[in-house]
Amino acid sequence: MRRFLPDSIAARTALTIVVALILTQLVSALLYLLDRPEGPPVHSPRVLVERVTAIVQLVDATPAQDRPRVVRAIDDPVLRVTWQTERPALQPAREGAPRTLLQRRLRSELGDPKREVLLEIRRHGPHPGPPLPMGPPDEPRWTHDMRLYVALADGSWLAFASGEPMEGAFRLLRFGLWMAGIVGVIALLSVWAARRVTAPLARFAGAAERLGVDGEAEPLPEAGPRELRAATRAFNRMQERLRRFVADRTQMLAAISHDLRTPLTRLRLRAELVDDPEMQRKMLADLNEMEAMITATLAFARDDAQREPRGPLDLADLLQSLCEDRGDAGQSAAYQGPVHSVVDARSVALRRAFANLMDNAIAYGGGCRVRLAEEEGQVRVEIDDDGPGIPENQREKVFAPFYRLDPSRNKDTGGVGLGLSTARTIVRGHGGDVTLANRKEGGLRATVTLPR
Repeated sequence: MRRFLPDSIAARTALTIVVALILTQLVSALLYLLDRPEGPPVHSPRVLVERVTAIVQLVDATPAQDRPRVVRAIDDPVLRVTWQTERPALQPAREGAPRTLLQRRLRSELGDPKREVLLEIRRHGPHPGPPLPMGPPDEPRWTHDMRLYVALADGSWLAFASGEPMEGAFRLLRFGLWMAGIVGVIALLSVWAARRVTAPLARFAGAAERLGVDGEAEPLPEAGPRELRAATRAFNRMQERLRRFVADRTQMLAAISHDLRTPLTRLRLRAELVDDPEMQRKMLADLNEMEAMITATLAFARDDAQREPRGPLDLADLLQSLCEDRGDAGQSAAYQGPVHSVVDARSVALRRAFANLMDNAIAYGGGCRVRLAEEEGQVRVEIDDDGPGIPENQREKVFAPFYRLDPSRNKDTGGVGLGLSTARTIVRGHGGDVTLANRKEGGLRATVTLPR
């Protein structure tokens, strides 16, 4: 059954209310029908005869000047009653056993075997209708086409007509329509109320998603029921603590990197005083590599602290520009994809991320081929090279800061190991991701996905 349930809390809450309402209505309808096995009185010929007899006796005993008021009080939608002074002009009709039985039973109840009782069947067609349909011998059927006229003692007449079209065949239909209307109104109110209750949950989920993309997102407003307000308050405190934690670590990293420059400078001066040329060369090479690592770390910390604002960015134009820059420098870089593709991003940070990925492909694969594709809700950028690829068990490790596959850590063979880490950090900060995979044709493919 879980497969058929809606996913959202609002829909499930509304469905629960509506199902409960429908079950309540069905039970009420069942009790109503079981409690009234005979149906409305007008459908029972015995009750009809007794009722007509009582009305005739009452009106017959009422003075003529009061009869209109009495008849109006008796008249109802189930059995229509009118009083008239003229003899009714009836449509020609055929005699039949049910007609005779009804007349005889009325005269017997009235105690007047000579009382005039006229029965008319009105048809909408040009010819009189067939004889009255037969039922049980002592139970003539009363239909909405029948009109009954009973003479009073003073020569006036009482006319009776069945309200069956209003209270008979359409009674259950009207009941069903009323129930459907009530269920519809309750369903709309339930959906509205459920959405009002679950709206803070949707905002809470959106804030959690933004926190993973933008650490500087605004705190979530505390609204909704008490439990949701408490959860929102805890979420805002967690967001603030995470922001302070990241800021403190970034500031500490920048401070350490900056302070290391002074001892490096002293070491470089002392290395110049070394008499052994080979030893001097090795010491200066190590110092240069350490300085490159510190420079890269400072650049990473500065970029993280800048908090560049986001805005519309033509990603296709950015990628083409990066490829052209590398082509002008004599490197192999080609672009394939649409001329324009706009995303919401930080232009400087994203340029650095793609530059790192492309430079990595050129350094290890001799060149790069960049392909941009637009998909539903996101864009995909694939950067291919013809290098040796990366072993499967190393593809996640290479994203760690300062991790390099080349154990020599020579700056001439691939930098200090911050390029891929920086690229993934920037892309994930935009709500996307960077993955690596070896191509079947050989070489490595770096895939970048970004939301549109």
